[in-house]
Amino acid sequence: MSACSGKDAHPMDAVIAKAEALIEALPYIARFKGEMIVVKLGGSVMESAEDLKSILTDIAFMKAVGMRPIVVHGGGKAISRGLKRAGIETSFVQGLRVTDAASIHIVEDVIKNEVNAEVVRILREAGVDAKPLHGERIFFANRKTGRDPATGETLDWGYVGVPMAVDTGPVHELLHEDAVPAICPLGRGPDGLVYNINADTAAAALAKGLRARKLAYVSDVPGLLRDPADSASLIDTLRAADAPALMAQGVVGGGMLPKIQSCLEALEAGVRKVHLVDGRMPHSLLLEIFTNKGVGTEIVNS
Repeated sequence: MSACSGKDAHPMDAVIAKAEALIEALPYIARFKGEMIVVKLGGSVMESAEDLKSILTDIAFMKAVGMRPIVVHGGGKAISRGLKRAGIETSFVQGLRVTDAASIHIVEDVIKNEVNAEVVRILREAGVDAKPLHGERIFFANRKTGRDPATGETLDWGYVGVPMAVDTGPVHELLHEDAVPAICPLGRGPDGLVYNINADTAAAALAKGLRARKLAYVSDVPGLLRDPADSASLIDTLRAADAPALMAQGVVGGGMLPKIQSCLEALEAGVRKVHLVDGRMPHSLLLEIFTNKGVGTEIVNS
């Protein structure tokens, strides 16, 4: 029996495997050194201390090898808890939280002082000079409105905004200071008030404004699945030209639809590649970016 097989495997095999993983990562580290990578964190990943720490450790690694990561995070469940504590009922229309004048103050407090502060704390514990950047400093938003497809009635989500412009200056300032910006998805409206912005939309708008090399969405799904009930149906590479057909077939639908649409807009604006990654898998971000096979869905122009 070989010394490298079965129960007689040599104790050095695990060490050699680690070295091989580093060698596999080497060309990716060289290629992405100095590049801006926007990472959006959301879903149940934000609720699991273990998952959040794993992903933020990945981001610390990216920073250590010379990449310039920028974090944009959600925090929907924490906001729901904050509203419940305040005795405010939460309602959603087309997947977006209706945010009235009373709610927006709770949203702002929770997303800044609870969620953003925790992201910054964990990154700093991982050895990264992370700094908070509140979204209303960089995102300029218009109030979101729409129409009910069934009735034609005008829909108004209150203090929910759509980013219309991005001031990338404060982000570049933090990057110049060798810090990792941790950004919460708030925006400033033309009325001077703060608006709540969908974090997926905010991350895409920022990646477009920065012309980032990559945009990665980290959530609690493996990526884009042909069959949502079958994790083995993962689409590992999606070409932008093929997306409309998948939308027509219903493969891209529900909450994945606006995410893919924002991905396509980012690619069109100059982002090279977008990744959809399952943050519940340990170190999934590193596996997706620094290995040949990857573990999620990559979306490319060609």
